[in-house]
Amino acid sequence: MMTEVQLKNDEDIETAVFIEAIKLKYGYNFSEYSRDHIKRRIQNRLVKSDCNNIMELAHRVIKDESLFEEILSDFSITVTEMFRDPAFFKYLRNEIVPVLESYPQIKIWHAGCSSGEEAYSMAIILKEAGLYDRCQIYATDFNRCVLSKAKAGIYDLESIKTYTHNYNLSGGIYSFSDYYIAKYKHAILDSDLKRHIVFAEHNLVTDGSFGEMNLIMCRNVLIYFEKSLQNKVNHLFVNSLLKGGYLFLGSKETLAHSAVENHFETVSEAFKVYRHHGQIIMGNGEKSC
Repeated sequence: MMTEVQLKNDEDIETAVFIEAIKLKYGYNFSEYSRDHIKRRIQNRLVKSDCNNIMELAHRVIKDESLFEEILSDFSITVTEMFRDPAFFKYLRNEIVPVLESYPQIKIWHAGCSSGEEAYSMAIILKEAGLYDRCQIYATDFNRCVLSKAKAGIYDLESIKTYTHNYNLSGGIYSFSDYYIAKYKHAILDSDLKRHIVFAEHNLVTDGSFGEMNLIMCRNVLIYFEKSLQNKVNHLFVNSLLKGGYLFLGSKETLAHSAVENHFETVSEAFKVYRHHGQIIMGNGEKSC
């Protein structure tokens, strides 16, 4: 009879094989994602696909691209809503936006944007501050399916009650209904909000720095990564921020004790807001201003 330890080890091996199969076949590398996160998603997919074990699922996924697309969505981090964590967005309005007012041009990167709700929330805040016309928002994700939803800007009408509540708590100055029209069971966002948003594919695991940004928002993404990948992505952010640029992380994420801690000053520990000193990290590991 197999012991619990043996079963765990077998599952670890099969999970590693599954991840490697996806990497070899499709080029997506999940080896540095939180293993617990990946295991949970695989187990859920086993139930949905009627596979007996991980190896059977691995065999099927390398033969069936449509199944891979489903698994890609499984592995994606898609928990989001407009003005999620209203207290943070209120802080953004009151403390960060006034600083941005002095910038002739504002470049913002939403890394791991999922279906776009956070990027549109930012657009609304900047619009209400009179800054949207000098702003460019880049919203990226590795998942083409969620990017398609983000570009469409169409959300379930049932979600609007929550979004409206969040908007009001975040200090919204108008009626949230001004930003969408209701059609059947959907809410279609005002197309004007899309004018300065570019939705694009970008993989934090494999792709390089993304321009020179005044602000990067990557909230509640790093918690799904192993420490090694967190460090890699944090270095990516260092090299994608202008001097004095802001980095926003999620409530359970921090730069404290990270490999890039010395590149930032903490603006708000409560809201995980950091400001870049201005040094970049060269390919040889040296620092340059």
